[in-house]
Amino acid sequence: MTSIQVGYILRSDSKGFVTGSPVSQKDIPDFGSLVSAPLEDTMRSYGLIYDIRVLDDGLVRQLVTAGNVTQEVIRDNRERRIVPLELSVLSVGYEKQNHISHLLPPRPPLSLDLIQLCDDKDLTRFVGSGSFGYFRHILQAQDIPIADLL
Repeated sequence: MTSIQVGYILRSDSKGFVTGSPVSQKDIPDFGSLVSAPLEDTMRSYGLIYDIRVLDDGLVRQLVTAGNVTQEVIRDNRERRIVPLELSVLSVGYEKQNHISHLLPPRPPLSLDLIQLCDDKDLTRFVGSGSFGYFRHILQAQDIPIADLL
């Protein structure tokens, strides 16, 4: 498993989870990326990022209402501050004792569990386990951009 940390679980349910991310704008994981979250010592939940929200905060609100925001201020805000992000993830499978299943995990991850970005090796291993059962979760999902996610 890769060690690229994405963020921490804010809330979760049996179909997915939302993570708060402390990364800067240039380090935002891509839409559709495969991520994982621990369920217990020998289990992991896998999911696909289907929504990325850049949230506002008090400083951004003040800058917008002040008007005449210079390029220097914009660059400073994007490069030196941590932009508050929420990443929504659709659950597409889980791993238990090194066996990957394309079923919903037996339980959702807990708040403050660490989310990790899967690398190419993890992605290949996940996709190669079973007969594309994860498509079922994507196609049955509501209120997400299914065509773009596929």
